[in-house]
Amino acid sequence: MLIYLGISALAVFLSTLVLLVLGEPSLLATTHLVFAVAILPLIFGAISYFVPVLTRSSGAHRTVLLVPLLLQASGFLAFLYFFGELGKGALNFSAGVGLLVSIGFAGWLVFRARCTFGKPHPGWRWYLAAVAFLLVGLALVPAMTLWPAWRHELRLLHLHLNTLGFIGLSAIGTLQVLLPTVLSGPDTEAAARLHSDLPHAVAGVLLCGLGAAFCWPLSMLGAALLSYVGCRLGLSWLRRYGLRTIFDDGASAALATALCGFLLLLVFGLAHGVGLVSGHDAVSAFMTAFLMPLLSGALSQLLPVWRFPGRRTMQREQMRELLVAGGAIRALLFISAGSMLALGYREGLWLSAAGLLFFLYALIRSFCKPSTLMSQKD
Repeated sequence: MLIYLGISALAVFLSTLVLLVLGEPSLLATTHLVFAVAILPLIFGAISYFVPVLTRSSGAHRTVLLVPLLLQASGFLAFLYFFGELGKGALNFSAGVGLLVSIGFAGWLVFRARCTFGKPHPGWRWYLAAVAFLLVGLALVPAMTLWPAWRHELRLLHLHLNTLGFIGLSAIGTLQVLLPTVLSGPDTEAAARLHSDLPHAVAGVLLCGLGAAFCWPLSMLGAALLSYVGCRLGLSWLRRYGLRTIFDDGASAALATALCGFLLLLVFGLAHGVGLVSGHDAVSAFMTAFLMPLLSGALSQLLPVWRFPGRRTMQREQMRELLVAGGAIRALLFISAGSMLALGYREGLWLSAAGLLFFLYALIRSFCKPSTLMSQKD
């Protein structure tokens, strides 16, 4: 399931780039294709994988593991609505399914945390907060129909709660555990930092969303709080691992670049607020400078584990070696492409396509290259 979600997300990103180059669909259609069909199901799948680890409990039940497929199907209905193929009912149905699933999923998170032997890792609270933002964001979809006079403001709030709230908090919470795993050097400060920074992150998302929708100066405070959280994480990595160690590994290089992309996009978001860049460009930049390095870095580390679960084997190491090769170069392509798109240069699409194709080539090699049967590593 997780392998399927990862590969389907890459396929959606590639399809979206093709559509953007052709100039066929609207921004709303491409945005919902990426967010609702690719990222939303993948994040739910990843949370289902990480939460049992964070709560030291058994793996998720099959029902929970199938939730991403239901979300992917309902998300595709939303895409078809914005693509002009379905009516308004499909959008409201999609949002309703997302709401019900998210409520049930939040309940599962709380249940797992309460059943933990001992104290659960604070990372689970970041996932709960992320799902809570998603719930509010989805609830705003029918609200736009009920209060059409407020549609513009509610749409902006919906956008920020889903991007900075659901995706942002899920990503930052995961990064604090995933990058130390990549570098095989546990971050002893991660748990305390996750515990203390969550209120700042939640407040930052709320202020950014409310500021974008109703009172722009609030966005400046929100961006400052989120920047504080992101910079604290980045500086902690630099102190513990060093820049060279981080960028020597393709997976950690991509994950660190995703954090840099997140911080950079906060700056571009403020620039959009004062009219220096367009919102259309900022959304495209979010997908390219943040989501693409995040996705490629996470999959470089996790796909080999998902394909070869259990003890570390030479097959797993061989697959990882193929996936992380050139990771720093791909990350540079993605963040450069996102910066260009944020500034209105559509040529950034070609750079992002190059980085994505580069990763897809490595992915195909990793699955097609015959695995040498060797003994397992200790």
